[in-house]
Formats: sequence, structure tokens, C-alpha cells
Amino acid sequence: MSLILVIEDDPRIQRVLHRQFTAEGYEVHIEGEGPAGLAAVKRMKPATVVLDLMLPGLSGRTICKEIKHWSRDTPVIVLSAISEVADKVLLLESGADDYVTKPFSPRELLARVQAAIRRNEHKAETLPLSFGDVQVNFDRMETHRGGEIVAMTALEFKLLRFFLDNPGRALSREELLVGIWGGTFHVTTRTIDNLILKLRQKLEEDPANPIYFRTVHGVGYKFVPKPAA
Repeated sequence: MSLILVIEDDPRIQRVLHRQFTAEGYEVHIEGEGPAGLAAVKRMKPATVVLDLMLPGLSGRTICKEIKHWSRDTPVIVLSAISEVADKVLLLESGADDYVTKPFSPRELLARVQAAIRRNEHKAETLPLSFGDVQVNFDRMETHRGGEIVAMTALEFKLLRFFLDNPGRALSREELLVGIWGGTFHVTTRTIDNLILKLRQKLEEDPANPIYFRTVHGVGYKFVPKPAA
């Protein structure tokens, strides 16, 4: 039985989510304060976390960052009244996997949670963790190139992980958007282009002539872990 951890201080929402998730066979644990919620994540290792942003003691954004620093693969679904696209992108930079705006449909939230759990379960058991002079540790969210650490955002790690999950595949910008945002954020494909540019600048020897993160004209991009000699 998968455990869903709900970190939310509104008793009414707590009751609604507890009823919704238990009806689908999930085990549910609820915390109403930030510090207790973060401690519960580390103690219980939930299948996913439903996280409010406005919490007593510790903000949801800080909790999200801490969760992803401790366990990058734990899905975090943010639940809040913020609706601006710019704010949503900031949440993604903090590591959030998905976002549901209050007021919300419990059924929609359930679907998002189930999708996040499935995505996490279906990730490849083994991934190429190095290419060229680049070494990646997703558990620690650390990347080294030529022995030197490379500073990367949570969003850049998500994109890199998706590429490593799909080596050699030509991926459209739309597929990359869905793979990173789950198809729930209203952002443009230009966002992907900007992220690819950042990855090239940080991980390619010659960003203007990339050998790992290649453009597939008319389609999108592909990751080539072992370029031909």
C-alpha cells in the first residue's frame, strides 16, 4: 500500500484529502505544520507528498527544496492559491513535480498524485550516470565536469534526468515539456530551448557545437551519451 503524506494546515482540506486517498486504497498521513511535515518525509519515505505552500513554522517552498535535496525522486505535488505562471516556474525551480491551484477538484488532485507515483515507479532501474567527462549523482543532486562541481537548478536536473532516461531518442519539445512538467503548466516550448542552452553551456565542451545534447531539426532534441569517434 503506497503512503501519501499530506502537509496542509487547513482541517477541512485535510479531511477531504484523507477521505479521497483512503477511498482509493492509499495509506495517508497528515501533518499540519512545516517542520513536522519535513520530519515525516524523512521518517516515512512516502510515495508522494501533497504540499501546501503557506504553513506554520516553515514555508512549503523551503520544504520542497529540502525534500528534493534529501530525496530527489520523491514526487512533490504543490497545493496552493498561487496561479501566476512565473510563480509556478519558481516552484518548479524549487523541485516541485506538479501544481494544483486552490480551489481544486479532489479527483483532479488524485489523478495528479497517481500519475506522479506511476512516473516514479516506471523510471529506469539503471541510468547512464556519466558521459564524456561529466558525472551525475541524482540522489545528491550533484554534477561534476572534469572533476569540478557544476551548479545546476532543480529544473535543469529534471531535464537532464529525462534525457538520461531516453538516450538516443529524438524528443519533441512538447514531449520534453510533458516529461518535465507533466503537461500541467502553461509554458512555451521556448522554455525548453532556454534550458537546453543552459545544459550545453554547463556540460558541453563547445556549447556552440554540442555533441551530447543535439538538435534534431524539425523535431526537437536528443541526448547522445556516446558520440561516434
